[in-house]
Amino acid sequence: MHSFDYDRADSVDTALQLGKEPGARFVAGGTNLLDLIKAGVERPQRLVDVGRLPLASIDATPDGGIRIGAMVGNADAADHPLVRAHYPLLQAALLAGASPQLRNMATIGGNLMQRTRCHYFYDIGFDACNKRDPGSGCAARDGVQRQHAILGASEHCIATHPSDMCVALVALDASVVVRSAGGERRIPVEDFHRLPGDTPERDTNLEAGELIVAVELPPSRCGAHCHYLKVRDRASYAFALVSVAAALQLDGGIVRAARIVLGGVAHKPWRAQAAEQSLRDRPLDEAALRRTAALAVQGARPYPGNAFKVELAQRAVIRALSIAGGMR
Repeated sequence: MHSFDYDRADSVDTALQLGKEPGARFVAGGTNLLDLIKAGVERPQRLVDVGRLPLASIDATPDGGIRIGAMVGNADAADHPLVRAHYPLLQAALLAGASPQLRNMATIGGNLMQRTRCHYFYDIGFDACNKRDPGSGCAARDGVQRQHAILGASEHCIATHPSDMCVALVALDASVVVRSAGGERRIPVEDFHRLPGDTPERDTNLEAGELIVAVELPPSRCGAHCHYLKVRDRASYAFALVSVAAALQLDGGIVRAARIVLGGVAHKPWRAQAAEQSLRDRPLDEAALRRTAALAVQGARPYPGNAFKVELAQRAVIRALSIAGGMR
């Protein structure tokens, strides 16, 4: 592992000052970044430890939503009374991620910043990885494609985003609060991560030197009519082949609004807006479920090794919506 400088920031302003230096990276729990450094994928010149900043509280907001500090642990967020009572979709997604040990260490801000688990990205023995070395190619396109994208990919990268939490946050219309020397701004989680296009090395729309300080969620409108479904190769400590965050606003059996977001199928949490619109002001019946599921994967471009995901995603959407709607 290459050498780097290490600083522990004692305030947000100090962290921002240190984070402006070339080659600087923020680190909190380190459950992803440190692995990438040890594997030789990331080579920061300076690590700025933000793990002890006063950003570890969960508070109700005046509008009835909540604000979750970036340094809140994933396990702590899942167990918080406000999250348990008002955001069961987020709680379920957090508990579906990783293992208990990792959830104890990982933070909300770090979860937003975690990078793909594509084998070809993680293994520097493979020279062709545009995400790791722009312009080198994409070994996954002619390799083992089981974990890779069927939606929103490009010829430059077919990697998928690994987070469970972020899938739920998109369904809940959450925003990321970031701070820089120029002030504070909010980015909808739906717009926080990027599709690969011709710049797959850029995972997010953060600007250089910006620090995540919180996630804000508006009041939940779905109540208990939500479900997070994760399909994976084993029951724990595995990334999603396909996941679905489904949230419904129901009025006497009629869907007034829906959020359907897929994980494990794209470079970012994939919001299926056409599928959502197909449910609006209609009853949630079997015909509607099948129509919605087909729309959720509209435009899919699978590879031979992951073509099964098209059918798997449709079945997952049907099951998640059925459970959210009280049909199962």
